[in-house]
Amino acid sequence: MKAFSTVTYDEQCREDFKRFFASVQYNFGSISVDCPYELPKVATFYQGAVQPPGSREMELFLSAGFRRNGNWLYSMHCADCTACVSIRQHVPSFVPNRNQKRVLKKNSGVTMELKSLTPDSENLFLCEKFLRTRFPKDGNAALKYFHDFFLNSITMSYMVEYRVGGKLMGTGIIDAGNNWMSAVYFYFDPDFHRRSPGTFNILKLLELCREENIEYLYLGYQIDEVRAMNYKKHFKPCQLRIKDHWKTLS
Repeated sequence: MKAFSTVTYDEQCREDFKRFFASVQYNFGSISVDCPYELPKVATFYQGAVQPPGSREMELFLSAGFRRNGNWLYSMHCADCTACVSIRQHVPSFVPNRNQKRVLKKNSGVTMELKSLTPDSENLFLCEKFLRTRFPKDGNAALKYFHDFFLNSITMSYMVEYRVGGKLMGTGIIDAGNNWMSAVYFYFDPDFHRRSPGTFNILKLLELCREENIEYLYLGYQIDEVRAMNYKKHFKPCQLRIKDHWKTLS
């Protein structure tokens, strides 16, 4: 479904999701755990598993603030914390700033390839190096991330590989449908951190969305208190989901 205007599109999504979710809501429940972003809070996931939804149903889940983890769909319902704010890009509205243009220029020689989602040895090695360097927690392992988080049987998922002189610099895990793309995860070689690979990945996903006539790129959560999660709002104008409505931050 293509949007005639942001307001009309979001109103239609809310109405369609309300009707659709009424038929699958019995599959969803809450589970509380320690905050996965290491904030001193208890995190409550409202999650469930459904039969493989179509592209439109996944679009409705994303528009309603849900994310995917393996075959599970979830949103955050934390009792005393609202740090996780869903963020997305209305692709036709995005204009790169001066710094983002510099990042593109700095990485002008980087090649990009869209591939099927496969945990090959090269990507497992890179993901393991990334996790060991950036998130060295017990239980964080590349194979576990692929099997429990990235791989799924409910939607179309891909890998976007970035290479410098043939060497794998980073890989984005994405889901995609008719009018949406969801950035699931991105890992990169820490040796290339000066290239701003996280920023570069989002810029290239925005380019890919334009090529495929995709209007909305969902970037997950904007979390101001978490360094690894607070750079997404610099892609402006962006849209934040506040009190069940998408608000434009320009």
